[in-house]
Amino acid sequence: MAGTPLPSAHLGLHGIAGDRRFAFRRVGDPSGFPFLTAGKFPALLTYQPFGNVESAAEPLPTHVRTPSGAELALRSDELRDEIAQRSGHDVELMMLRHGIFDDGVVSLIGTTTIAAIGREAGLELDRRCMRANVLLETEGLGAFGEDDWVGATIVFGDDAGAPAIGITMRDERCAMMNMDPDSGQQDPRVMKAVVRMNGNYAGVYATVLRAGAISVGQTAYLA
Repeated sequence: MAGTPLPSAHLGLHGIAGDRRFAFRRVGDPSGFPFLTAGKFPALLTYQPFGNVESAAEPLPTHVRTPSGAELALRSDELRDEIAQRSGHDVELMMLRHGIFDDGVVSLIGTTTIAAIGREAGLELDRRCMRANVLLETEGLGAFGEDDWVGATIVFGDDAGAPAIGITMRDERCAMMNMDPDSGQQDPRVMKAVVRMNGNYAGVYATVLRAGAISVGQTAYLA
């Protein structure tokens, strides 16, 4: 669904607390990835989770605001039935204790890379299109400079024992980054630009080395 901007978050061993802990599964789908995503149903991006409450372990959404403005309980039959009808897939809600991720529990990208992709594509690229967990202001760094971080550690903040992540691999992209985050409309120029510029890689994945709180405005150090 729509991404949720956070002024701060807990970075745990399973990524950002509350991230990707729920999914709608396509009932009867025998594939290895039966989850309904915006790749199958682009309008999913126009649904906004909200109402985070502190559970025993982490904050989780309780409701979803639909494109019509209705506010439906996340676990309600009304929300499930609307998504099933609009997407054309019979679905059921699942909760995944540790979340479900493509290749890494944390994804990062720098603003320099996003700006370069936008210039190549001939548009003002919305940062949200990249669907990253962590957006880094990277003035002075070249486009796709994140590629050189693989194998390195990034530490958030100056405190002793500050949260840290280990960069594991480059982020190979899919058509999700073509989708407008507000409407779900697709613009293939985005992915074509990334393919031309960097072999379809933009940003990096990471694993969590040391848990802790991260926040907007925090300085990140590359070790």
